[in-house]
Amino acid sequence: MVKSISVLGCTGSIGRQTIAVAEHIGMPVAALTANRKIDLLEEQARRLHPKFVAVYDEQAAKQFKIAVADTDIQVGSGIEGLIRAATMEETDCVVTAVSGAVGLKPTLAAIDGKKRIALANKETLVCAGDIVMARAAEKGAEIVPVDSEHSAIFQCLMGREKGELRKILLTGSGGPFRGKARAELEDVTPEQAVKHPNWSMGAKISVDSATMMNKGLEFVEAMHLFGVTPDDIQVVIHPQSVIHSMVELVDGTVIAQLGVPDMGLPIQLALTYPQRCPSMFSRLDFTTLQSLSFEAPDYEKTPCLKLAMDCARMGGTAPCVMSAANEVAVGLFLRHQLGYNRIYDAAASAVEKVGVVQNPDLETILAADAAARAYVLENFSK
Repeated sequence: MVKSISVLGCTGSIGRQTIAVAEHIGMPVAALTANRKIDLLEEQARRLHPKFVAVYDEQAAKQFKIAVADTDIQVGSGIEGLIRAATMEETDCVVTAVSGAVGLKPTLAAIDGKKRIALANKETLVCAGDIVMARAAEKGAEIVPVDSEHSAIFQCLMGREKGELRKILLTGSGGPFRGKARAELEDVTPEQAVKHPNWSMGAKISVDSATMMNKGLEFVEAMHLFGVTPDDIQVVIHPQSVIHSMVELVDGTVIAQLGVPDMGLPIQLALTYPQRCPSMFSRLDFTTLQSLSFEAPDYEKTPCLKLAMDCARMGGTAPCVMSAANEVAVGLFLRHQLGYNRIYDAAASAVEKVGVVQNPDLETILAADAAARAYVLENFSK
């Protein structure tokens, strides 16, 4: 179990749940970071008494510094602030719950400091999985996944040799529009898209779950986390979200991890691993489960999932370009500036037009991310 944590992205859905878990198990919080929600950030900071708080937005950081002037909290800003929060001597685990490629540099800095990474930022591995995993292996830093699916796979593989694994079975609910043809979704509103049937999540990830881009990002992430190829991963639609993922071993045995659909459970495991502690979450009651069902994904109805899987096979900067373009497109959709079906169009067009660079270094990856964002804003915003 770690002794103290830094929470990058503390005001988002995962960040708030991380703080709730930390308070439940009595784990100190050494540092917090947020982007702009300084009212919530101030409330968290006064309650948790971290040594350091970073606000990514420079103007918001100035406002926050004034708000907590009566405390001894040190305040930073920008990417330098995030890196400091990720590398503080007082913390031995960094929860990366920021959204987008902004999490990449702080994560690498934390790895260099041999911190445990409780990874909730998909883009870190989607954009630069080869670099991040190689750096973690070089430095001896642990990466423990927070995503429910990757946590499930992580748990199913505990104590097993890599040669025992035949296939990862990556489950997904199918989201609120499961089974609907693309033509039926032309007029979907943001309010409809964020209503996930099983999970309570932030707006961006809820839209990604609706388009199934989220499952595509998880597909890429799983490749890097577990050192497998695209052919070693099978996506399975499981509407009930009770089985969070499975692994098939070489002898045909299938091991699954089950639980209630609550992100607090994988968050707590990432903080306490290899130990387990009593949690505050509800338990799975099998007597109330009427059925568990499974089906193959329909790629014509979920083109974002197919695009992500294709980008995984392309490699290089393709997943980064796709992810960045999707992030901007989802933001436009949430602001009613882009139609729901155009999210896929924007991501697919960016991959085609921005181009793919193989074996990229970090600067090439960040440049590809920026180019994809600029392309979508120039060509798809109303």
